[in-house]
Amino acid sequence: MSSSIPDHLLRKHRRLDRLFEFATRFFAFLVLAVLAAIIVSLVVGSVPAMEKFGFGFLASTDWNPVTEEFGALAPMVGTLVTSFIALLIGIPVSFGIALFLTELSPPWLRRPLGTAIELLAAIPSIIYGMWGLFVFAPVFADYVQPVLTRVLGPVPVLGALFRGPSIGIGVLSAGIILAIMVIPFIASVTRDVFEIVPAVLKESAYALGSTTWEVVWNIVLPYTKTGVVGGIMLGLGRALGETMAVTFVIGNAHKLN
Repeated sequence: MSSSIPDHLLRKHRRLDRLFEFATRFFAFLVLAVLAAIIVSLVVGSVPAMEKFGFGFLASTDWNPVTEEFGALAPMVGTLVTSFIALLIGIPVSFGIALFLTELSPPWLRRPLGTAIELLAAIPSIIYGMWGLFVFAPVFADYVQPVLTRVLGPVPVLGALFRGPSIGIGVLSAGIILAIMVIPFIASVTRDVFEIVPAVLKESAYALGSTTWEVVWNIVLPYTKTGVVGGIMLGLGRALGETMAVTFVIGNAHKLN
C-alpha cells in the first residue's frame, strides 16, 4: 500500500524551507554587515588623527598628552608581541589538554576537568590582571626573571627581551597572563573537534600498531585541522582584544625600550 503527501502539505513544506533558507542567509550576511560597519566606524573615527598626524602616526612612538603628540607604534607592538607570546605558550598547552581529555584521560575525570577548564573562561579579565600584578608579578620577579636574565640575557637579539631590572611586570608577564586567558578557549574548541573524529579511524590505526602520538599526528589532526585553526583564531582574537589584564601587568607605558 503506497501513500503520498498531499500537494498542499508539499507546498507548505517548500515555503517553510525557503523561509528557513532566507533566515539563515540573512543572519549570515548580518554578521558580515556588522563586521563591515565596525571597519567603517574605525576608519571614520581615525580620520581626525590621520588628518592631524598623517600616516606617520602609525610609526611614531611619541606619547605626550601635554603637547598633544601621539603615536600608535608602541601600543601596536605591545599588542602583537604579547599576543604572539600568548599563542606560543597557549597553543601547545591547549593541545595537550585537549589530547589528554579525548585520548588519555580516565572517563571519570573528563567531565570535571573539562568543566574546570571552561570555568577559567568565565573569570573577568580584571581579576586576571589583579592576580597578575599582585601575585604572579612578585613571584616572577623573585624566582623566574633573574634566571631568565642570567641564562638568556647574553643571547644575541633574544637577550634584549630579558635584560633590565627584575620587576616582574612587562611584555613577557603580560604574554603569560594572556596565555592563561586564551587556553580555555583554544582547549575547549580543540577538545570538541577532536571528539568528532570517527572512532573507527582511530581504532583502525591502533589495530595496525600505531602509538597514541601517531594516531594523533596522522589521524586526529588532519581530520580536524579546520576546527583547530578556528580555535586558534578564537584565542588570537581574545588575546588581541584584551585590555585590562595587559594594562595591569605591562605597566601602562607608551614607550619601546
